[in-house]
Amino acid sequence: METSVKQNEVQFISEANFLEHWLGHRGLTRRVIEAFPEKELFTHSIGGMRTFADMTMELLAIAGPGIQEIATGKTEALDEKVAHGNSKETLLDLWDKATEQVVTYWEEIQPTRFPETIVAFGQYEGTVYSTILYYIDNEIHHRAQGYVYLRALGIEPPFFYER
Repeated sequence: METSVKQNEVQFISEANFLEHWLGHRGLTRRVIEAFPEKELFTHSIGGMRTFADMTMELLAIAGPGIQEIATGKTEALDEKVAHGNSKETLLDLWDKATEQVVTYWEEIQPTRFPETIVAFGQYEGTVYSTILYYIDNEIHHRAQGYVYLRALGIEPPFFYER
């Protein structure tokens, strides 16, 4: 089975629909953050995994800065130490700002750039679209961990299909 993408292949999804898909995931992840009690967001973990706040910091370090890097070509190292002051309100505010950053910089990416090879954060090689798909997949992965935490706390998480 051939798995490489050729430049002249028919486009599977429009750039606008790709962004809408990502924003749906970001909205759902935001609702997961909201569902956590403040204390448990920063303290609860299972089996040695990070807290959901720590996972959220990783997601904040990737989405906004990652899409900015793609749009501008300016590479910076990945920095997951996001100041949040152990405040859910601050994390949600940072989440909203990162989502605005995604939307703003998305508009600067020319459609012809999506198959181009890049090196995200100076260390992760892939195409623009595979890199963005990784950002989305990583968010889904950590959101699923958040679902496990919420269920362990006796909290019904948001329905995953309501994006």
